[in-house]
Amino acid sequence: MTEWQKTNWRNKPRVQMPDYTDEAALAKVEGQLSQYPPLVFAGEARRLKQHLGAAGRGEAFLLQGGDCAESFEQFSADAIRDTFKVMLQMAMVLTYGAKVPVVKVGRMAGQFAKPRSAPTEVVDGVELPSYRGDIINELAFTPEARIPNPNKMLQAYTQAAATLNLLRAFSTGGFADMSMVHSWTLGFTDEQDVQKYSEIADRIQDTIDFMNAAGITADTTHEFSTVEFYTSHESLLLEYEEALTRLDSTSGNWLAGSGHMIWIGDRTRQPDGAHVEFCSGVLNPIGLKCGPTTTADDLKVLMSKLNPENEEGRLTLIARFGAGKAGEHLPRLIKAVKEEGAKVTWVCDPMHGNTIKSATGYKTRPFDSVLREVRDFFGVHEAEGTIPGGVHFEMTGLDVTECTGGVRAVTEEDLSDRYHTACDPRLNATQSLELAFLVAEELTNLRRNGSKRAVS
Repeated sequence: MTEWQKTNWRNKPRVQMPDYTDEAALAKVEGQLSQYPPLVFAGEARRLKQHLGAAGRGEAFLLQGGDCAESFEQFSADAIRDTFKVMLQMAMVLTYGAKVPVVKVGRMAGQFAKPRSAPTEVVDGVELPSYRGDIINELAFTPEARIPNPNKMLQAYTQAAATLNLLRAFSTGGFADMSMVHSWTLGFTDEQDVQKYSEIADRIQDTIDFMNAAGITADTTHEFSTVEFYTSHESLLLEYEEALTRLDSTSGNWLAGSGHMIWIGDRTRQPDGAHVEFCSGVLNPIGLKCGPTTTADDLKVLMSKLNPENEEGRLTLIARFGAGKAGEHLPRLIKAVKEEGAKVTWVCDPMHGNTIKSATGYKTRPFDSVLREVRDFFGVHEAEGTIPGGVHFEMTGLDVTECTGGVRAVTEEDLSDRYHTACDPRLNATQSLELAFLVAEELTNLRRNGSKRAVS
């Protein structure tokens, strides 16, 4: 068998990637990036793989969330802080429901490129190449803006490095103190006056009060004032990924140095394609989006290619079918995993299958549809006797109006108020925390039903 090389993907069919017109400029950028330090380190990726393996066994739970597509223009320390804060709030609630550690992975510090349903778009009779994310071209609808520019990879690297620097400071510098996180969660329940959320928050507070009385506080226990926080993104722009790939000196394996976890999208999971080839050779944990068109045979081939050693935590299957469709598609994929004896971590992405166009012309995602898919996901796993290992959301800490519904009841007419996404609609801070409470209920019920079966 030929040893894997980081350039092997170049010999495979490629989709959802730009055609750069200036090859010399592209080569120069790739050369520069190949000399830059990696953004993450092999030890971090291996540790995340261990945590994801625990989630696959039901001994942890994955919370993966963040921007649909990171923006150069909207980049700010406040935006990073707000998303990080909401993820900590969500993790606190999920930890209570699952009674296991919550693995926190942001769609941050690398989520710049986006696949598109069509290579071009038409506005007022003018056809131009589609916007593919700030790492490739620009959102402005002009011929110049839509030309792929390799120099944007350098700006993406700089922004990713700055984001990671701040996230690491937040994670260890006291911002993640558990008592602070919970006070934010209480603020949500008080403001909304939602009874069932308040009851859960009160029980969390009782637990914290008990630990404080026992002398277990942030001052005495390091784990209560710091968190582990990892980054992830879709491995789409392979020139960028290859340039940041490094050989790990301790293991002799290749590391995708662009992020702790990378995933393959539903549009780029061709078993013989460039994206699968690239991801097959790096040591990072790999996510694989599984949509309605994923066949059992393709899944078996992909699991063999992406996790030939059947290593726990290596492969996360991210189900994204749409509300009401999990019951139709998820059982056959679970069956394929069982037939292969594959070790995977099952995760629910209830966002991508539930995008609609509102009557006002905005793309949106109804909160009720997102919630329904989450409940369907848990229901199928309970029926199949398998483990729901996590959830994957497109969300932001900002007070946007992009998804309809939720306790604040964002309507289609409200969408234009604060619709800031450059690509797909995201849950806002309140909707994200509301969803965390609802997922916590599912986890509590799952644990309770499992205990009943064990007793009987």
